Amino acid sequence: MIIRAFTDNDLYKYTTMNAIQQLFPTANVQYKFINRANTIFPEGFADQLRKEVDSMADLYLTQEEESFIRKRCYFFTPLFIDLLKGYRYNPEEVKIVQNGGQLDVTIEGLWYRTVLWEVPLMSIISELYYKMSGLKPDNLWQQRTIDKANYLVDIDARFSDFGTRRRFSFDIHDSVLGLLKEHAGKHMIGTSNVYLGMKHDTLIIGTHPHEWFMYHGAHYGYRMANRMALENWTKVYNGALGIALCDTFTSDNFFRFFDRMYAKLFDGLRWDSGDPIEFTQKALDRYKELGIDARTKTIIYSDALNVERVQKIKAFTQGKIMDAYGIGTNLTNDVGVTPLNMVIKLMTVQPEYFDKPVPVVKLSDSTGKYSGDPEEIDLCLRTIR
Repeated sequence: MIIRAFTDNDLYKYTTMNAIQQLFPTANVQYKFINRANTIFPEGFADQLRKEVDSMADLYLTQEEESFIRKRCYFFTPLFIDLLKGYRYNPEEVKIVQNGGQLDVTIEGLWYRTVLWEVPLMSIISELYYKMSGLKPDNLWQQRTIDKANYLVDIDARFSDFGTRRRFSFDIHDSVLGLLKEHAGKHMIGTSNVYLGMKHDTLIIGTHPHEWFMYHGAHYGYRMANRMALENWTKVYNGALGIALCDTFTSDNFFRFFDRMYAKLFDGLRWDSGDPIEFTQKALDRYKELGIDARTKTIIYSDALNVERVQKIKAFTQGKIMDAYGIGTNLTNDVGVTPLNMVIKLMTVQPEYFDKPVPVVKLSDSTGKYSGDPEEIDLCLRTIR
């Protein structure tokens, strides 16, 4: 069994689940697995994946996990934690088909329920692929991890682990966090993984994902999507979890709707696509335009980071804005194999009172990372410009 704990998942899935069940409890959605690199999966992969998915029906929130969440996640109500106690994964929500080496995975159901599948499912696909392909970690990955920790300390970079989805394995992920905590000390500020945050007694980090904004685009229209997504997030969390994701419909569009109220309310921004220096300058310009001292705000950088890229970004931000880094695959899957280039993306949503599902899109600041129906992408681009 690859996923052995209910909270072996990223915090942002739970924060999003909480917001969904409060505001959109009857919305239905569909997610799809996207194999960006066209990886060929071994024969019988779908059967083994099915067994792993079915086994997740036995997971539940343990007393230890519940106590940790109640203590650390002050932004959750007791009612939501009780909901988590009663939650069980329903494997029937996940459809798996293999045709030769091609893998097709679809998730369908109520959004507040199915939102939890993405991260553990990707973790399973990654770890199972390496197991069935006979790929092993090399003998140098621990030293590389230590070297990265030392380098990040030397450049005074605050960073966290964002590597659950494409890790080599749970055990490697666990060991990496132990090494980072030992060698980076206070510079390693936390992890996105709730279970490993509990095990290693470190901060758990996360706010909201692209799918939150994608849903709002379909529900309220693309012109209002960013504003409504921020407004609804604020309605649920009242200023907590205050890092705003900017690039679902391009950061240029986001900054047009990022007014003084939200710029003051949110602690900072998350960069996740495009050029980090260009994005930073846009953020600095917007804060200046709004009369806000950017040095009181933070940007979390989180797209395909390695230590060299962190150093370049940090050199630019020095003295201008606070910076922190969410490093994913480069920490949890730098073991001598090629990481899988895959995502699981929201594809359609059906809000209450909609008579049929409607497509969702994500544009981002990198055109190669656009996702969704081409006609809908074109509609979104024509609407927001």
